[in-house]
Amino acid sequence: VAYNPWDLIRGEVELWRYEGDSSLRQPHAFSQPSPWAWVDISQLRAAAPLHPVAVQCQEAQVVVTVHRDLFGMGRLVRAAELTLGSAACLPAVWSGAESTVTFMAGLHECGSTLRVTPDALVYSVTLNYKPAPAGNPVIIRTSPAVVPIECHYPRRDNVSSNGVKPTWAPFRSTLSSEEKLSFSLHLMNDDWSAERVSTIFQLGEVLHFQAGVNTENHAPLRLYVDSCVASPTPDSSSPQYAFIDFSGCLVDGQLDDATSTFMSPRPRQDVLQFAVDAFKFAGDSSNLIYVTCHLKVSSADQAPDPLNKACSFNKASNLWAPVEGTRDVCSCCEMRSCGLAGHSRWLHAPSQWQGGRVRRELPSQLDPLMKEAEVVVGPLFIHSWQDHPVRRVPSRG
Repeated sequence: VAYNPWDLIRGEVELWRYEGDSSLRQPHAFSQPSPWAWVDISQLRAAAPLHPVAVQCQEAQVVVTVHRDLFGMGRLVRAAELTLGSAACLPAVWSGAESTVTFMAGLHECGSTLRVTPDALVYSVTLNYKPAPAGNPVIIRTSPAVVPIECHYPRRDNVSSNGVKPTWAPFRSTLSSEEKLSFSLHLMNDDWSAERVSTIFQLGEVLHFQAGVNTENHAPLRLYVDSCVASPTPDSSSPQYAFIDFSGCLVDGQLDDATSTFMSPRPRQDVLQFAVDAFKFAGDSSNLIYVTCHLKVSSADQAPDPLNKACSFNKASNLWAPVEGTRDVCSCCEMRSCGLAGHSRWLHAPSQWQGGRVRRELPSQLDPLMKEAEVVVGPLFIHSWQDHPVRRVPSRG
């Protein structure tokens, strides 16, 4: 399927003419001398219905209103992580219960700079988002952002932009099978209705995985995801991040900055879905991750147990909960010891890597009633605004 991956990370620039609060969120073409604001939100890739940053350029001050859903992903940033200018001015109005944060600063305050052009006086300042470290130090789920803001007091003006062409290409997910059972792992779209075409994500988005097994003429089987490990290369080399571990514990959901979970109920016994907040490896410039999951099946009439389960961490109750079965099958997730440690993870290095496919052979002495396989999806490109910055500069007439 052909598509333009750059559509996913295009930038935006808005020109705001100040006419009071009623028009704060409406961009206008400028036609007469009057204060106007220039805001570059290309670093945010905002998808929210309202623009995340609205600016009023007043006679002696600038008023910046910021929606805490800064990236349009439904995840509110902390107000304390937002500052204005190089002087890191704090918001004038904010509350943990509010969805917006407001800054008010004089044109010469907060480290703003003045530039004089033949057409205008231009006051420049930046809105800064600097997230505090949280969760596992090996991975990050959000990245800092800087939103340039300018207040112009012009004679004439317009805005121009230059496009940027990506230098990379996406790849398809991979599929592997084991013996007569065909295991699969796919990336799905947000409503689980179809396989996702793109493998490009931004920090703040959610990865929707669907694991399945084609049972064909087999007796009814129930599928489990025993473990999933992410790595920057397809051979599961260091560094690694195990987000499902201990025979079906989705441990990533315990981190403060994650909402990862198994989806319940299952669509079918031979299918298991799980959602994981996007992440990338800290310090890795490739921004690629490969996900290797160990899938296995048991008889559909076999009750879940500590070795055959799908458990998510519920932050509201502070307890582990199974997709099916009694809650006690998840108790070993808290102890991080579910028996037969290392039984099913990384049995062999890949015996084949070609054409976007991985196949791993499993030991012949496995329980004949338990079929299993390792499946790889990747590479996934997880980007933030620093990876492909889009520069927008107003022309000088």
